[in-house]
Amino acid sequence: MDAEKGVLRDVRSALISIFMTHLSNYGNDRLGLYTFVNLANFVQTWTNLRLQTLPPAQLAHKYFELFPDQKDPLWQNPCDDKRHRDIWSKEKTCDRLPKFLVIGPQKTGTTALCLFLIMHPSILSNSPSPKSFEEVQFFNRNNYHRGIDWYMDFFPVPSNVTTDFLFEKSANYFHSEEAPKRAASLVPKAKIITILIDPSDRAYSWYQHQRSHEDPAALKFSFYEVISAGPNAPWELRTLQKRCLVPGWYASHIERWLVYFPPFQLLIIDGQQLRTAPATVMDEVQKFLGVSPHYNYSEALTFDSHKGFWCQLLEEGKTKCLGKSKGRKYPPMDSDSRAFLSSYYRDHNVELSKLLHRLGQPLPSWLRQELQKVR
Repeated sequence: MDAEKGVLRDVRSALISIFMTHLSNYGNDRLGLYTFVNLANFVQTWTNLRLQTLPPAQLAHKYFELFPDQKDPLWQNPCDDKRHRDIWSKEKTCDRLPKFLVIGPQKTGTTALCLFLIMHPSILSNSPSPKSFEEVQFFNRNNYHRGIDWYMDFFPVPSNVTTDFLFEKSANYFHSEEAPKRAASLVPKAKIITILIDPSDRAYSWYQHQRSHEDPAALKFSFYEVISAGPNAPWELRTLQKRCLVPGWYASHIERWLVYFPPFQLLIIDGQQLRTAPATVMDEVQKFLGVSPHYNYSEALTFDSHKGFWCQLLEEGKTKCLGKSKGRKYPPMDSDSRAFLSSYYRDHNVELSKLLHRLGQPLPSWLRQELQKVR
């Protein structure tokens, strides 16, 4: 014993230790407190270590200084662990978590897809967010730190857990670096839907979207100036350029999602086909989701020649279409910008074709046309 005591007394390194508990009974467990206190007394008696502590807030600050990678929480499904279910309030339920996500990217037809989806009697969307309109934007922003209770409050309690399908559409999820890992942690079985159009058209549509919202950079600079800006360009110009170009790196972003979700949980929709033949696409979506009963979109949709896109057909021939901001008309893209973007996205499009081939998915018509330019 004396030898062991001598060895312990030679230890001269400083140690910061934090006891972290996840079960609420520790807070009122006298045996737990007794154990911790006597462990501290033992260390003080038989070692040369000087034990110090701090108030909880300061202690947390010190902890995250040492382990900065743990600052960001990773919410897991509380119903996957029996211990969590046992201590969770009976008023809470994981049935309010979505069964699938529409992840974007922006300006590819995600809002139209959302409208078509909620036409199905078994598919329910989230309630709108006051800050981001119809999108919750939970997995890609600081809303994530509000926690899963905050997130689930956006969803209704399904009337039938087996047949009802909850979903949310947040188009910024697609190119987010954090969203795939966060989503897979909370809803690992959720199916993922993305829509792809020609990335050049998507970039131009985003630029025009920003002009309509009076983005100073979009109003000040031409589209070609935005996409061709160099590294020394003004900050606001570079920011707009990034929002125009980066979401179009389709293969890179899809690969990030495939790190966390298996291919059979991912559906890639041809955005052009969604625009021209939505009923066909929606039949594919229903099959992918496994939702029932089958909904006949051929009878429920009608083309509005005035608006230039498909709308929901209501009783007595009335229609329900997207808002005025959708389907906005703007001048065609200039040839210099088209040529620049075709070159810019060439390698990205080649990688996308390889990825789709690996997944056994057909190439969209726009992608086949772009690949012909490479040859």
